[in-house]
Amino acid sequence: MKGSPRSGLAAAFPLGATPAHRPSRIRGVRLGSCLRFALLLLLAVGASTLRAQSTPLTVCIAEENEPLSYVRKGQPKGLDVRVAQAIAAEMGRELRIIPFETEFERESTLAREVNALLSSGICELASGFPLLREDFAAPTGSARTPDYPGAKRRRERPFVPMQQMAASRAYQGMALVVVLRREAARKVERLSDVKGLRIGNVAGTLSSGLLMMYRNGMLKSDLVSLPQRGESVFELMQANKLDAGLVAAGLYDAWKIEHPDSSLTLTEYRRPLGINLGFVAVPQGADALRAASRVIERALDKGELAKWAAEEGVSWMKPTTPDVSRGPSLIELAQDP
Repeated sequence: MKGSPRSGLAAAFPLGATPAHRPSRIRGVRLGSCLRFALLLLLAVGASTLRAQSTPLTVCIAEENEPLSYVRKGQPKGLDVRVAQAIAAEMGRELRIIPFETEFERESTLAREVNALLSSGICELASGFPLLREDFAAPTGSARTPDYPGAKRRRERPFVPMQQMAASRAYQGMALVVVLRREAARKVERLSDVKGLRIGNVAGTLSSGLLMMYRNGMLKSDLVSLPQRGESVFELMQANKLDAGLVAAGLYDAWKIEHPDSSLTLTEYRRPLGINLGFVAVPQGADALRAASRVIERALDKGELAKWAAEEGVSWMKPTTPDVSRGPSLIELAQDP
């Protein structure tokens, strides 16, 4: 509300009016009572606004999701944290980061765990959420929250009824990239460019499906089958047991953070997955979600997101259209972009 309480009251009751023009009563209520009521109302509105601004913006982040969000020596880091700081600044509020540790169990998914955190009021926003259409359908049932600082033991946590989630503008597109052992370095713009190299193929992954289907099995003879548990593609490349790997960009970025002196090299190849990351909220976090979209849209237009990503070691890719998608099919992915 513009102006001080005094200026607002002066406009309503001109002090320049003569006593003859200033009625002593308004519909049976004394003028002094009206003034006191108006002043109290203005003070109450001001106090309410002040309380809203002083309440920290709570944002849940995945605890071990380098380089987007992680905690080192008690300090939250990553691109998600940078965006969350900008959102808090946009709203004129302090930022409180709440890291959580996801637990994929039979009755639990990331979407349900994040929904439980939001629906229980643990946080207003959650970051780094894959914007898949199926997760924004009308929710059913309930779920327990994942682990977070101050949480009770899992069996003591109540089941939280699910609420409808909504998404902000997307701030990051997900992609598959080709990583090479330095000794095998070459220009890679299409998957066909890694033909003849020893390529890691982790069974049951999206990357494996793409490698197997690519150009009717063109790369099958070059694939080295790997279990989902055991040495990673990166470790095997460093040990000279593999030459190349097709991995999610975030996995490579996380490896580089933990192994800054690694000899592995990132090629030019980028295969968008048609899946974006964004912030999510339930209805009580609508204001924060709108602020998130404003910040993200402005940062995209000004190139700030790319800058923040580079500073945080993120192989950033501009979000694809639409922000919320159904996700890719293997047939679509198997075609060169």
